[in-house]
Amino acid sequence: MDFWEMIKAIILGLVEGLTEFAPVSSTGHMIIVDDMWLKSEEFLGKYTANTFKVVIQLGSILAVIVVFRNRFIELLGLNRLRGNKSAAPVSPSAPQGGRLKLMQVIVGLIPAGVLGLVLEDYIDEYLFSTATVLIGLVIGAVLMIIADYYSKRMPVKAETVDQITYRQAFTIGLMQCLSLWPGFSRSGSTISGGVLLGLSHRAAADFTFIMAVPVMLGASALSLYKNWQYITADSLPFFIAGFIAAFVFALLSIRFFLKLINRIKLVPFAIYRIVLAIIIYFVFI
Repeated sequence: MDFWEMIKAIILGLVEGLTEFAPVSSTGHMIIVDDMWLKSEEFLGKYTANTFKVVIQLGSILAVIVVFRNRFIELLGLNRLRGNKSAAPVSPSAPQGGRLKLMQVIVGLIPAGVLGLVLEDYIDEYLFSTATVLIGLVIGAVLMIIADYYSKRMPVKAETVDQITYRQAFTIGLMQCLSLWPGFSRSGSTISGGVLLGLSHRAAADFTFIMAVPVMLGASALSLYKNWQYITADSLPFFIAGFIAAFVFALLSIRFFLKLINRIKLVPFAIYRIVLAIIIYFVFI
């Protein structure tokens, strides 16, 4: 691994970390940065490059776990071992039980989990192209604009993630199915769905990030199991550099996004997606 290749690993980790959880489509950015510029497949090989993208995604997942560590400790019931010190204050308007429950997260995971297993081979074979990503970017942007438009005209039913109902969790899970289309964005589809259901932008974002961890961990673990042989001693420094970069920049991105989302909403991200789609179309196609 030469110096330039290590810089490429850091750049790819940066792109993954900054875009994985923002509603802008990490797939679209990877097309621009890697497939059309850095071309990691040329010096790593196709399968090693694909495995690398799984590894840096794990860096982003770790960042979510760090940011929401108290929430995950509570969801898994581990807070009892800590004397319940991790629990955040319960909203007085929260539903019976007062806290987001693990079963609500599972209910939200079911639709995309089932559909993803059924359509996995079809998606890999037919939907991973620049054209499909462009479609996902634009239609996802339109959905986000619609969500913001209607959110101004309806009361907020869930100000915090602890006020989400099982029906809302399942419906958000259905919206997550849209993210199976490359370029649509998991966070873009689920936050939009949550807002349309009456969640605040912050509550929808929190639930989106919490749901993302088991989904991405499961998919990444399966991919690594199938492709473990492509992580060699020669490529290991490249993998480590990308993983660390993804973790650091995802950590910064998530904290910044959560502070910002209730103020700027989704429209600025939607506009950015449309601009990104135009750049991809006219510059790279």
